Amino acid sequence: MTLFAWPKKAAFERVVPKSKIYEYGAVGGALKERFVQQVEQITWAYKLAPETLNLPATKTVTEIQVFRVALKGAELDRGVLKAIDRAIPFPLIFELIQGTRIKVAAAYKQSSRSQKGEDDSSRWRIGNYFETCWLPEHTTRQPLPVALDMSSLYEQLLGPLVQNGITRVKEQSSVAEARESPAAIYSVTATSEQPARVTLEQRIELAEAMAAQLKEIEQVKARLGREKQFNKRVAINAELRGAKQKLITLEEERDQNGR
Repeated sequence: MTLFAWPKKAAFERVVPKSKIYEYGAVGGALKERFVQQVEQITWAYKLAPETLNLPATKTVTEIQVFRVALKGAELDRGVLKAIDRAIPFPLIFELIQGTRIKVAAAYKQSSRSQKGEDDSSRWRIGNYFETCWLPEHTTRQPLPVALDMSSLYEQLLGPLVQNGITRVKEQSSVAEARESPAAIYSVTATSEQPARVTLEQRIELAEAMAAQLKEIEQVKARLGREKQFNKRVAINAELRGAKQKLITLEEERDQNGR
C-alpha cells in the first residue's frame, strides 16, 4: 500500500486541541471518552492547496488536509475520525500513528452546496472509512500522483484506499469459503489499477456493497449455527446460498469493471 510523500511546501504542523473538535464536531460524552482513551494528539500536518501544490481548486475540492492522529493503543473508534471530519470543512486524509507503525484512513467527503452560491458549503456528506493495513512508520513514501486539479488529486489519493477495501472483502470471503470447502468459489485477484470509465463513486459503492453483503453472510451463518430444527436449517441454508450468490455477482461486477 502506497504512502505518499507530502510536499514540504505544504507542511502546516499545527496541534489541534481536542476541545476544538468537541466544539465543532458534535461530540457527545461517550465519544469524548473515546478521544481521551484512544487519542494522544491530533496534528494538522499538511495543507494541500492551490498555493502549496500549484494545482487549481475546483468547485467541489478547494483544499485537502492531512491530519496525523497519534494513538495511545492500536484501537480507534471510527466515530473519532468522523468527528474530526465534521469539525474541518475540507476533505481529510488521516495518518494514524501507533508506536512505530502507521496506517492511512479516509472517507469520501462531499460538500452539500446550496444553490445560493458556491461559498455556501457548511454541510458535508461523509461516507464509510477505508484504510490500509499497518505499515512500518519509516516505509518509503512515493511522490504524489500526477493530477490536473484538486478534485483529480483527491480521487487519486482515495482510489488506493477504496481498492484496498474491495480486495480485503474478497480476501475475507475467500478465507471463509476455503475453511468450509476445498473448492473455494471466490478468487483473490487484486489490482491497484482501475479503468478510467469507473468513477470513484462507483468504486466506493461497490466496496460498500461487498462489505455489507459479506456481513450479511456472516450473520446468516451465525443464525444457522444456532438453529437446531431441521426444517428451519434448510430454509436458512437456502438464504445463505442466495446471500453468497449476491456476493459472487458483486465480485463479477468488480472483475468486469477491471477489464
